[in-house]
Amino acid sequence: MSRNASSQIKITTKPIMSTLQKSASILIILFCFFFPHHGGGILVYPLIVSAVVFLYLKYITKENLSDLLFSIKKFKVGSVIIGLAGAVILSAFFRFAWDPLINIIIPGETVNLSDFAHIKSNLSNYIFILLLAFIVGGFYEEIIFHGFIFTRIEKTIPGKYSTAIAFGLTTIIFGAYHYQLGIKGVLVATIAGAVYHLLILKFNRNLWYGTFIHTFFDFIGLTLIYLGDM
Repeated sequence: MSRNASSQIKITTKPIMSTLQKSASILIILFCFFFPHHGGGILVYPLIVSAVVFLYLKYITKENLSDLLFSIKKFKVGSVIIGLAGAVILSAFFRFAWDPLINIIIPGETVNLSDFAHIKSNLSNYIFILLLAFIVGGFYEEIIFHGFIFTRIEKTIPGKYSTAIAFGLTTIIFGAYHYQLGIKGVLVATIAGAVYHLLILKFNRNLWYGTFIHTFFDFIGLTLIYLGDM
């Protein structure tokens, strides 16, 4: 074998998934999406889904969290600062630009926030839900959706557009996952999710950026609910 031929063989752009891995990926993506995640059990479902994903990584694909774009070593202070700034800008966009427009297009529809009604003017509930937002929204949803689901789709789809297609499908799945919020809530989640994901990809596929903008965006929304402004 020539040296040039050997060099060409070593060039791989993306890991190839086996048929078993592809089939398992589809089943687990469906499981992540359809497993009950609202109206109760908020401390239970992340543990169950995370355990299934962990077992898949350990025994099917032999991967770890770094393969889902998350690593403790990749943490940067800049991810906190950019996440906070991005969350403030995103919140302002929805409040002052998006809401007036969507209220004209879909009049009479409201975001269903009934799952958070218990935090209005209740400080202890408010603080508790902020902690959950950090754990469930910031970490769990980012790792599962913009980490696990995105990389599974990207590795399954062949061709140079695999990342773009995976990004689009993940954005749709993430938005639809918030169906309990109603159509306006799904639209907000879809747009917000796309922004989270764009930050992750922009900063060298570093999930910390998605984690912090997601967390701070949720913090702002929950604070407005607590103050009775939503």
